Amino acid sequence: MSQAPPLVADDAAWTAEDDDRTPETLRWLRTRRRRHRRQRHRDLAVVLYTVLLLAAGYGSTFVYRFAQHLHHDALHGDTGAAIGRALPGALVFLALAAALLAARDALWRGPVVVPGPDAAWLLDQPVDRGRVLRPWFRLTAGLALLAGALAAVAGALLLRITGLSPLGAALAGCLPAGSCLPLLAVALATQVESRPRLARRVRALTPYGVLLLMALAGQTVWAWSGHRLPVVEQIELWSGPWGWAAQPVVHTAGGSAPGHLAALVLLVVLTAGALTAAYRRVPAVRNAQLRTRAATAATVSSVLWSVELRAAKLAVSEALGDRGAGARRRLPMPRSRYLVVVWRDAVALLRAPGRVGGAALWTVLAAAVAALGVRADGAARTVAVVVALVLGYVAVGALAEPARLEGDDLRRSAWSPFRFATLMVQHAIVPAALGAVLALLAAVPFAFQGGAWALVVMPLCAVPFAAAAVLSAVRGPVRTELLFLGVPTPMGDPGFLVFLVWYVLAPLISVTTLAIAVGSLLAHGFAAGAVAAFALTSVLLTAALLALAYRRAAKLRGH
Repeated sequence: MSQAPPLVADDAAWTAEDDDRTPETLRWLRTRRRRHRRQRHRDLAVVLYTVLLLAAGYGSTFVYRFAQHLHHDALHGDTGAAIGRALPGALVFLALAAALLAARDALWRGPVVVPGPDAAWLLDQPVDRGRVLRPWFRLTAGLALLAGALAAVAGALLLRITGLSPLGAALAGCLPAGSCLPLLAVALATQVESRPRLARRVRALTPYGVLLLMALAGQTVWAWSGHRLPVVEQIELWSGPWGWAAQPVVHTAGGSAPGHLAALVLLVVLTAGALTAAYRRVPAVRNAQLRTRAATAATVSSVLWSVELRAAKLAVSEALGDRGAGARRRLPMPRSRYLVVVWRDAVALLRAPGRVGGAALWTVLAAAVAALGVRADGAARTVAVVVALVLGYVAVGALAEPARLEGDDLRRSAWSPFRFATLMVQHAIVPAALGAVLALLAAVPFAFQGGAWALVVMPLCAVPFAAAAVLSAVRGPVRTELLFLGVPTPMGDPGFLVFLVWYVLAPLISVTTLAIAVGSLLAHGFAAGAVAAFALTSVLLTAALLALAYRRAAKLRGH
């Protein structure tokens, strides 16, 4: 290739009159990258093969049995009718959740993600930015369309298994949503990525979006239990593309959607227009932004391959850059040093209200799944209880970020008048208290329906979850040596399972113990003695987890 062309100014407008080196530059890069691309494709094929093998080997049996049980419940119970009632709210919830996730993803990564060398060198050359960036946009749109198609097939199978629709009609009803909604999400993310003002607006409106999702989750559970809001559902189904996409599915399942054909036309027209506008907008993404996002994506990818999930989360949080919205909010200083940890944790949450909002959302979802579990029986009840407890742990864990920050860097604890182990135990107080308050609020609807037991049981679940979150915070460096134990078994090397158990030991202990206790509680009909036994189990579990956290923290610190 001839001598490299001179650099141009960052984000300078490229015109056809300039010295266009695009064809020869891209041709030279394809030649140089051919060997690397082949190796990358081989590595990707191995990864996909491994994932498919694990999914087929470990997940196929569970999925088959779950489908059989769901089909049986639909034939001999109210499951099919309940799903039909909940479809409008659930579909709108899923569509808006996908839109919010796409917009948030565009704040740090985005649909247009170029490799680091391309962002650092290629885009500074006199080349057509559209020819460089648009293939990455098309790749993201194609992957999103594939994921949407798979989701549409899964939804069609659900409608077929529950007897709500034949498979052909179900596919015809689900494919428009599975095709258009992912493309709309990609178009929205492109606009957010290329418009800084829109990105700031997404950050500001995220808490309100979370509140809207919480309301939709509550409406979905309310409809599942037989209390529909027809007027609200019709407003939602005509309020935007999230409702237009839901109408063909609702109509296929026998619901009320008389204008589904008009909604389908509106959805297709809007998707085509939004995708065209986003495709034209791709070259407007700035070089400096692309370089930053490429560096963040490379960091996240590298730490994920080393199973450093915490480091990946910190990298994403740093790239989002929406912390500190409440940086000026303060609380009165405590007079006793024994309250200083509680004060610091409370101030940290006050200055990061998004964590509290996220915890509230996960709590609402946990309560919604718990409500479904109370009305179910057999294996469905067990699955619902476990899922609700996992969501509850995630909710309380979102409030324990100060403990994780202390565990990430032991030097942070230099301010504390306490030993490191004592400090870490005290970090469980605020998550336990606030998590119990959120759980108590989520239990109020249960109490109105005659389930006063929930006012005691649900807050009691938050306390051991806080202790488990602190125990996870002092887990220490990732022990990747557990992935390869070199012990041959008929199922292969058990290293991955051993590592997984080590990594999720704290939530595994808490969720398993509470699931057994809740199962016993459900079996005894929420009698006073059973509730007292559950309370005792929660107290003992919390004490055991805190003792283990204290021991691990002392070992981590070296004293």
